[in-house]
Amino acid sequence: MVVAQRFGPGHRILVTGGAGFVPSHLVDALVERGCTVVAVDNFVTGSKENVAHLADHPRFTLVEADVSDGLPHHHPAIAERFDAILHLASPASPKDFSTLPIEILRVGSLATLHLLDRAVADGARFLMASTSEAYGDPQVHPQVETYWGNVNPIGIRSVYDEAKRFSEAATMAYHRYRGLDAGIVRIFNTYGPRMRPDDGRAIPTFITQALRNEPITVHGTGAQTRSICYVDDLVRGILLLLDSTETGPINCGTEHEVSMRELAELIVSLTGSSSAVTYLTRTADDPEMRRPDLTLARERLGYEPAVSPHEGLRRTIEHFTQRLA
Repeated sequence: MVVAQRFGPGHRILVTGGAGFVPSHLVDALVERGCTVVAVDNFVTGSKENVAHLADHPRFTLVEADVSDGLPHHHPAIAERFDAILHLASPASPKDFSTLPIEILRVGSLATLHLLDRAVADGARFLMASTSEAYGDPQVHPQVETYWGNVNPIGIRSVYDEAKRFSEAATMAYHRYRGLDAGIVRIFNTYGPRMRPDDGRAIPTFITQALRNEPITVHGTGAQTRSICYVDDLVRGILLLLDSTETGPINCGTEHEVSMRELAELIVSLTGSSSAVTYLTRTADDPEMRRPDLTLARERLGYEPAVSPHEGLRRTIEHFTQRLA
């Protein structure tokens, strides 16, 4: 399966949360393709630093706004029609679930509806960034797109899980009843440069602790697993879905499944740190295992992740070393 490039020079693309970790890498890739990109961000978790290198680029505009309140249509960059709208805005780390719960619910509901309306009005392709969290603490392994998930609807993580599940439902409703050209990608654990060192996710936490020779704090026994995906691989998968006519949902990630204990030990080894691994109480509803079934992504999109955990972590450690210095 080969997906032909559908969006490039002459196309206007809106990326919500565009100054965030993953979206900023996506913005880079779209600009590199020749697209004109408008990024909208309210900087609750995003950072202007992530797109500072594009500040003077003629085909890039950064708009400060909260998409939960609707798009600022008076802004000249927003007023003009878009060919595609990519909705990636949302706080997404476990730490955010307890500190920004209302913001997460608003951006996964109100913002999604505002953007879906705009996509219909513009005749744009709409791409919804969903998550492996839609599967909750899965009882099916690896997770296939037809699995409905095991989510605690009132748990601490539910603000994120259910906001994304609502966004998927809304996207499918607009696709079925408004004729919207839409795609849903379920993103699995992604890492790489531009992650917030203090965002509470395992990889930035472990790397920061290792570089400072502090104890590596693993929750629970460390037996719980995640399949880690370097950001370049994820961006390539998202662009394949964008270019296609697939609706999905389609999983995007890697099959590099590692336990949290193994991940901590690998990062200690790669950094040459003297840190010891220590264990904390496990957080509520923390999924036991996580690995995508990539059959659909391979068959429909020709997707194949290419960056090994060693190489991806090496690049990420290099970034954090410079940043913390």
